[in-house]
Amino acid sequence: MFKNSKSCLALLLIAAFMLTGCAMVMTPATGGLYSDVKGPHHATSNTSYSKVGTSEAVSILGWVATGDASIDAAMKNGGITKVHHVDYHCKSILGVYAKLTVFVYGE
Repeated sequence: MFKNSKSCLALLLIAAFMLTGCAMVMTPATGGLYSDVKGPHHATSNTSYSKVGTSEAVSILGWVATGDASIDAAMKNGGITKVHHVDYHCKSILGVYAKLTVFVYGE
């Protein structure tokens, strides 16, 4: 069927690429091979902050996603009742692994 190992390898790579899911996260700048993006999400009129809380969600192959990356979860984790601002960090590697981390700053 295949006359050389190069054609067999090429077919296997194409099949592997087509069978994998896309582990994507919320970001305005998505890289097909690799993403590592930070950005603002939300700001309020509160003038100061002394606490930081985080929450995160992870996706593997776009098939399994777990976690709670909500602002509410980050507030609870940081003991925050008044939000100053919210940032996020999205990381994705080859569409296989992705992680979204939400940072809440406040009092």
